[in-house]
Amino acid sequence: MRALAAWLSAAAIAFPGAAAALEFRAVNEVAVLYDAPSKQGKKLFVIQRGTPVELIVGLDQWAKVRDASGGIAWIERKSLANARTVIVTAATADIYQQADAASPVTFRAEKDVILEFGEKLSSGWVRVKHRDGASGFARAQDVWGD
Repeated sequence: MRALAAWLSAAAIAFPGAAAALEFRAVNEVAVLYDAPSKQGKKLFVIQRGTPVELIVGLDQWAKVRDASGGIAWIERKSLANARTVIVTAATADIYQQADAASPVTFRAEKDVILEFGEKLSSGWVRVKHRDGASGFARAQDVWGD
C-alpha cells in the first residue's frame, strides 16, 4: 500500500497538470483524437464540436481525455472549452420542468443528443439546456458529462 501511495505522489509531481477527479470539458471545434500526444500519433477518430469529455491528464498543448463510451485518447488542448456539456446516454431522456419526475416533461432528448450543462443537483438531477433554447432537468443517470 505504501508503494502505491508513493507512486501516486510521484505521478502527481511528474504530471502537475493532471486533472482532479471528474473534470469535464466540451470540445469547442471538430477535432481529431490521437493515440499519443502528438500529431505524428495514430489518428483514432474525429470528435464533434460540443461533445463532452473527461479530462484525465493535461499537458501544455495536449490533453488525455475519456469519452462517454469509456474510450481514452489525446486531443489538442486548444480544442477544449471551459464550457461544459452533457450527452444523453439513455435511449430517451425526459427533460422535466423541475427536478422532480412528477413535474411536466419539457422535452425529450434521444441518445447521443448533446445538451448544455447548467448544474448538477445533489438530488440526482442535472439542469440542462437544448440548443433550441428549451431547458429543464434531466436525471443524472440518463446523461454523461456531469
